[in-house]
Amino acid sequence: MAGRTEQPRRPMHSHGPGARMAPGEKAKDFKGTIAKLLRYMGPYRVGLVAAVLLAMASVVFSVVGPKVLGNATTEVILGVQAAAAGTGGIDFALVGQILVTLLAIYLASAAASGIQSWIMTGITQKVVYRMRGEIADKISKVPLSYFDGKAISKGDVLSRMTNDVDTLSQSLNQGLIQLVTSITQVVGVAIMMLAISAPLAGVTFVTLPVSALILGVLIRRSQKYFRLQQEQLGTVNGRVEEDFSGQVVIQAFNRGERAVEGFGEENDRLYESAWKSQFLSGLMQPLMNLVGNMGYVGVVVVGAGLAVTGSIQPGDIQSFIQYVRNFTQPITQLATVSNVLQQMAACAERVFEFLDAPEEEETAAVDPVTGAAAEAIGHAAGAVDFDHVSFGYLPGQTIIHDFTANVEPGRTVAIVGPTGAGKTTLMKLLLRFYDVDGGALRVDGHNVRNVERADLRQNFSMVLQDAWLFKGSIRENIRFGRLDATDEEVEAAARYAHCEHFIKTLPDGYDFELDEGATNISQGQRQLLTIARAVLADRPILILDEATSNVDTRTEWRIQRAMDKLMDGRTSFVIAHRLSTIRNADAILVLRDGDIVEKGTHEELLAAGGFYAQLYQSQFEEVA
Repeated sequence: MAGRTEQPRRPMHSHGPGARMAPGEKAKDFKGTIAKLLRYMGPYRVGLVAAVLLAMASVVFSVVGPKVLGNATTEVILGVQAAAAGTGGIDFALVGQILVTLLAIYLASAAASGIQSWIMTGITQKVVYRMRGEIADKISKVPLSYFDGKAISKGDVLSRMTNDVDTLSQSLNQGLIQLVTSITQVVGVAIMMLAISAPLAGVTFVTLPVSALILGVLIRRSQKYFRLQQEQLGTVNGRVEEDFSGQVVIQAFNRGERAVEGFGEENDRLYESAWKSQFLSGLMQPLMNLVGNMGYVGVVVVGAGLAVTGSIQPGDIQSFIQYVRNFTQPITQLATVSNVLQQMAACAERVFEFLDAPEEEETAAVDPVTGAAAEAIGHAAGAVDFDHVSFGYLPGQTIIHDFTANVEPGRTVAIVGPTGAGKTTLMKLLLRFYDVDGGALRVDGHNVRNVERADLRQNFSMVLQDAWLFKGSIRENIRFGRLDATDEEVEAAARYAHCEHFIKTLPDGYDFELDEGATNISQGQRQLLTIARAVLADRPILILDEATSNVDTRTEWRIQRAMDKLMDGRTSFVIAHRLSTIRNADAILVLRDGDIVEKGTHEELLAAGGFYAQLYQSQFEEVA
């Protein structure tokens, strides 16, 4: 219909990871989350207000349009009637003025809408850009205990950073403005309809309670399924991430079918919640259209009667018919917006929940004048003291009971014992990934709780059994140990760790690009690169947790020689299951059930014939 001002419905498409999300998920605390989101958007309040005012102006212009067009139609009809009666004709100049005015109104509406969209898109992208940055920053600040003590997986964290933020971006950009425009359009159209004809407006308003009833029932029934869908999506993401990272093990144990079966069960639950939520949400549009069409028919019938009696002008009937459609449409959109806002609140709630997670608490005292830590280690000499340390990951479940050890600077201490004895836990305490429950842990006489974590950790380098490398060149991965190192220093560290011989066999050498997980080199080569990284870091305290566990015997011998040079003059903690690699340690601490049961040199412990000797002999028996 000419001059129709129906507001275009923006397609609620989703792109990327968020494409699998359904609209309308319900937040646990809708009002609180929306208020928090608005506070989060505080820096952009001026632009937000401008966007809202422009959106309202665009709707007001478009609402006035049908009435102006109706005036033009009335002038044409009256002119035709006058011409037929011989008393006059169509005043084309007047009609032309009306149409020019109408064109200006629609251009103003389009301009206001375009500027509003430009402003709102910019605000939305700035908000989600900031949010993604804060999530990435938060990951580095959340203590390991958060992941140990919470039912949260890597896949769920990734889902919050990708799916939730992406969905929040779309919902924020579409939902907030759509809410403003829909409400403005409903109010504006209602005023215009009442101004044209109260009886016709009354016929249209009868559809409101019917529409409200339908919307209330559908929204109430669908909300629980939206929440379940979002939770299940996080579970499915976690399952996919887990299966991808464990493909080697899954294939080796012929558990492919089991993995598919497990994913299928989670996927079935996601399907069940998704189709119910989307089906109920999808019913809103056709049912609202049905109600709107019934009101449309009622207006046509009553309007025809009023026109016959001369109570209404022909052009006003045309305008009113357009207003009827423009009245029911925003009501339908409000139902959609309700779902979008629920979805936006739910995604924001999950993001804020992670951003509000407890961070590693700094316990160091602060100098009131400088604002810096009152106590600092600086470049440590390397003295480490465990003073009656006790610790447990969970309350009431102590792993380290009463651990005491004094390590002098430059000494190499090996920590051995059966699996679960607490060897790696001690190193986590030393780096303050966790804090001790009892006793004290000191570096150079400083209680580690009295210094900042960054100050403490700058004195440590470590090589773990599970080699971690990122996507990038070999040179970049080694330089991770010291970011300001030159290419010559990087290559010298590689030679020191016996990496150069295999690096030169790779295409592009040091510039060879490692893929995600560094799966395009062997496990042993990955281990060598992490050792080179520790060499380059050149820090006074080393932690070697099964550092040579993934290399062959010959390479292990070569690395051990490099390690002997590397550990010279540095305090070194070596965790090893292969006891033959720690014969030259200055002291060996034997752990059992969280306590030191023996300590001494390799020869002293063998001569004692105790637990260490049993462990040592058992390894040779296994080899035999």
